[in-house]
Amino acid sequence: MNLLYYLYGLCLLIMTCARGARVVVSLYALDLGASPLTVGMLAASFSLMPVLLAWPVGRWADRAGARWPMLAGALGATLSMLLPFAFHTLPVLFIAALLNGAAFIAFNVAQQNTVGNISSPQERTRNFSNLTLMISLGNLFGPLMGGIAIDHSGHAMACLYLALCSAAAAVALIFFSGSLPRGSGISAKGGGKLMELMRNPTLVKVLLIASLVIGSTDMFHIYMPIYTHGLGMSASTTGVILACYAAASFLVRTVLSRFLERATVEQVLTRCFLLAGGILAFIPFVQSPWLLCVLSFLFGFGISVGQPITMMLSYANAADGRSGEVIGLRQSVQNLTQVFSPTVFGSVGTLLGVLSVFMLNSVLLLGGAMLIRTSVLTRKPGGKPA
Repeated sequence: MNLLYYLYGLCLLIMTCARGARVVVSLYALDLGASPLTVGMLAASFSLMPVLLAWPVGRWADRAGARWPMLAGALGATLSMLLPFAFHTLPVLFIAALLNGAAFIAFNVAQQNTVGNISSPQERTRNFSNLTLMISLGNLFGPLMGGIAIDHSGHAMACLYLALCSAAAAVALIFFSGSLPRGSGISAKGGGKLMELMRNPTLVKVLLIASLVIGSTDMFHIYMPIYTHGLGMSASTTGVILACYAAASFLVRTVLSRFLERATVEQVLTRCFLLAGGILAFIPFVQSPWLLCVLSFLFGFGISVGQPITMMLSYANAADGRSGEVIGLRQSVQNLTQVFSPTVFGSVGTLLGVLSVFMLNSVLLLGGAMLIRTSVLTRKPGGKPA
């Protein structure tokens, strides 16, 4: 059995459960009479535990290896969806959201660390890109599966179907995980303190870039529907515009390794940030739905290189024996951004309008491009990606 394909399959199952859970739980809450504020708090609950647990889980993965964190994540995700299947109350939905977030981060950090550990430096970029392809498919299948299940079987049964996805991953880990790499069995050298990681200026820059990527992506998905609604476009038209982003996100990850064979990682990131930043500055002046589809595609093509590249750079810049910690730290930073960025951008949008939100994000991405252009983000000789 090819270990990479095994990991990709597990990723697809867990991502389907995790992304589907966000949609199903939110719609479930509305069906139970929750207010928009309550649904917003419920959505934020999915990101709370990853902020708190990602770094400790990374330390656990470094010591214990991949099997136990991944198995704990798969079993936790299964339980998180069985609870609202059995108990139809709002408090249970909050427990499910917290548990699902904790389970997802346990699985995801260990899995990303494993892909890095079993990949040669020449193959690492391609393998991380393929992993993010599975994430993209999970982002598609999860909400689609959840929505169809709700329409045909109800909210509780939709939770059960999602639980079966993560349960399948748990069964695979119980019976077919003997080839997963083992951990060191000991704590990282130097005590494993968080501030020791933050003394690496290159790693700090990588974390900042990852934060810019996730913040801009979330802003786009929140404010593009607001902008199109203000133009009087239908929900279907807005869905098509956002689908163009998803298509570009998938496409760019299939060709990313070829880009990195022809240019350094810094050059690829700089060009893509410039493209994405320029597109954001142009969007508020466009009212044609077809042109917005084109701009959405181009923005997705530019910004979507960030996730696999920062994933790879986090691993490449980790100290020996601490790659799981660094990957966990990256996940914490991204989830912290997801918690706070909607509030920040929402305040800006309320005070100054939607145009200001797109412009602010454009400035941030263009500034990020300048930061990347003057930086060396890889530890490896020659400046080529590891």
